[in-house]
Amino acid sequence: MDNTGLLLPLGMAFAAIFLLVVWVGFAIVRVQKPKDRLAMYGRQATSREETLEQPFAERALAPAVMAIGKVLNRFTPAGYLEKIQTKLIHAGNPKGLDAASFVTVKAFTTIAGVIIGFLVKDSAEGSTSFLMFLGAVVVGFMGPDALLDGKVKDRSTTMLRALPDTLDLLVISVEAGLGFDSALQRVVQTVPGPLSEEFFRMLQETRVGVSRRDAMRHLMERTDLDELRSFLLAMMQAEAFGVTIARVLRVQADEMRVKRRQRAQEKAFAAPVKIVFPLVFCIFPALFIVLLGPAGIKIMEAFSGI
Repeated sequence: MDNTGLLLPLGMAFAAIFLLVVWVGFAIVRVQKPKDRLAMYGRQATSREETLEQPFAERALAPAVMAIGKVLNRFTPAGYLEKIQTKLIHAGNPKGLDAASFVTVKAFTTIAGVIIGFLVKDSAEGSTSFLMFLGAVVVGFMGPDALLDGKVKDRSTTMLRALPDTLDLLVISVEAGLGFDSALQRVVQTVPGPLSEEFFRMLQETRVGVSRRDAMRHLMERTDLDELRSFLLAMMQAEAFGVTIARVLRVQADEMRVKRRQRAQEKAFAAPVKIVFPLVFCIFPALFIVLLGPAGIKIMEAFSGI
């Protein structure tokens, strides 16, 4: 069978393995979701009928894969689980994953990459087959980390873009006579996004008895944003030394607007450098063909007539 005949079975095998990974992965996520304690209060253990009503992936496959993941967690390098947990917190705990579940999903995708690599390498010969096998394994092993890093970066970028406008709204609310907590509540209700979600969690912590200073420190630990960290540090110092909050908010809002303008100018200055490669390799060749093509044809006809 030639390489063309192998494309259909390889594609079907790849699709089947990919769907299996997604199916079991979502089952693990659903199993890991925390239960509603108020809804479960006073109820007895789950009956056999309720257990059988659960999907097969949640009832059988997910616990087996999670058990394998617990065994694999013992062989992870020191500090790896803590690092992954920190990234998950910075990413906003997507799908309710924790570090152990992430390692389980990563092990599962690595095994899928190995299987796909064995299937793909048969379609090539020599060193190309080994490179295809190695590429499939690397994608399976590094794919979850790349997705998690992208989630952290996207969330940090969204929070950074929303921070100046959020501070402006805080300044307006505080100068209008609202307290800091009330102004923060108004921001949470008005501005959607991950930044408002973090501020809402900070407000919830203060309402259950956590001091505002500790709640701000917890917010700094949950985010990976230097600008937000500097704002929270300024607010903590203002609370400690008795400085007017409205003045501190005004200074911080002005500083955030200046930083946003500087970031925009930095991107504008970098645009000519980034456009050089598309200009040279994509636009200039087409332009030369359009401008010099007719002239080249005329020259060839003139010399051929001689």
